[in-house]
Amino acid sequence: MKKIKRLVDHIISRVNVNLKPIGRDVEKSVRQSIRTDKLTKYYAYYALSIGHPWYFRFQESNLGGTYFLGKCEVDRSVVLMSDIRGDELKPKGAVVSFGGLETELYQDEIIQVVSSFLIKTLVHNHSRNSEIPEYFRILNTVAMHYSNIHGTTTEGAYLGAFATADLSVLHNCALGDFAYVQAGDLSRASIRSGRVWIRQSGKFEFDYAHDPEVIDRYVTFDEAGQLSGVFSDFVKGRRSDFLPMYDSLAFESPVAIPDGAFLSRYAVVKGDTCLGENSLVAQRAYLENAQLGKGSNAQENCFIVDSQLEGLDVVAHGGKLIHTMLGKKVFVGFNSFLYGESDRKISVGAGTIVMPHTIIDAQEPINIPEDFLVWGYIQTQADLEGHSMSLNDFAKQRTVRRGNLVFEGDGAAFIEGFRARIDHILLENGACYDGKKQTRGHAQRTQSVSYNLFQPYLAGEEEAMFPAIVVGNR
Repeated sequence: MKKIKRLVDHIISRVNVNLKPIGRDVEKSVRQSIRTDKLTKYYAYYALSIGHPWYFRFQESNLGGTYFLGKCEVDRSVVLMSDIRGDELKPKGAVVSFGGLETELYQDEIIQVVSSFLIKTLVHNHSRNSEIPEYFRILNTVAMHYSNIHGTTTEGAYLGAFATADLSVLHNCALGDFAYVQAGDLSRASIRSGRVWIRQSGKFEFDYAHDPEVIDRYVTFDEAGQLSGVFSDFVKGRRSDFLPMYDSLAFESPVAIPDGAFLSRYAVVKGDTCLGENSLVAQRAYLENAQLGKGSNAQENCFIVDSQLEGLDVVAHGGKLIHTMLGKKVFVGFNSFLYGESDRKISVGAGTIVMPHTIIDAQEPINIPEDFLVWGYIQTQADLEGHSMSLNDFAKQRTVRRGNLVFEGDGAAFIEGFRARIDHILLENGACYDGKKQTRGHAQRTQSVSYNLFQPYLAGEEEAMFPAIVVGNR
């Protein structure tokens, strides 16, 4: 196992060189998160589909338990139980626009993971990096448990547990646990745990901070460096249900899959669950007694338990719904946690936007009206007063100061930006598919996906390393 230990040393040194200017050292976090005795236990799997360009090259890496789709390269990295999604990679000749200026891609876009450590991380392309539009690059980066790298290239970055980097470019930056940032090009920035920061230069800035004691309750690490807290306890209690998914390539769906819908064979479906037309259930999603209406989706690392989605609902990566009812076209943001019980359910009205990294831990029944914006930490109906506003009212604001939230700028642009993004997600996921090519999305294009499996060396100096392999032509 000499090579894997040398690889871990290499990753730590590369990331620490980048993060030294902001005083961050990743060595303890990485070493406590890598169980070398388990690095040979999991295979990697590469999805093949006629609807996606395919090319995959990896060398000097461990890829245990990771799912890959689209054109990907992995060099000198440890990528554990993660999801590397290239389903929106742009082809050669595509014209992309940055700040009103257009440029043509000279080759197919490709995802590159280099000198990085990712554990249980979701990587989804859709780059905003004008310097390297042909490459969606994750370089010298450490991303901890259940973090999201979505449309964000990273060069020398650290993401804490349940953190999200969204539609940004990060250079030598650190995000604390459960932090969310969508703020464009950031350099040498350190984002505190629990901060939710959205900025569009010259237009608006949304800045909310969860109280530290809230973060300590929901996301923390124990003395041994193991992830703990309410979020982790919830996930751990259901983790064993995923194990049978990896025992065989044979797949018999436990529920009916309507035309136009997609259910990943690597998702868990239990109890009285029903999928509507054009719905999408991604790998590592968990559904139990869940009703997904037409065009709804459960993205990676979502948990939907004893809940109903009326239709066209978006549950973004890592969102969790328990005893929650969503009206039509509700957006639930990244890693949000809506936790009700049978005697204190959560009801969310149609058209409402639940901001990323929102926690609704209901201590009584909570009813959220239609067309509202919701953020922060909510336990009672009264808490909504300081953590929500109708979309129409918010759109009229230039300044909002409520508790831990500070918003400055054009409220209408902020709301319209979210609405446009929701429409984009529904379009890309094929939520409105009507049998025509123009409305096909991920739910339709991945229906005939197959998988190639790769395993590591099991003994000797190469133990836990995957052999260098190339699939397809670049």
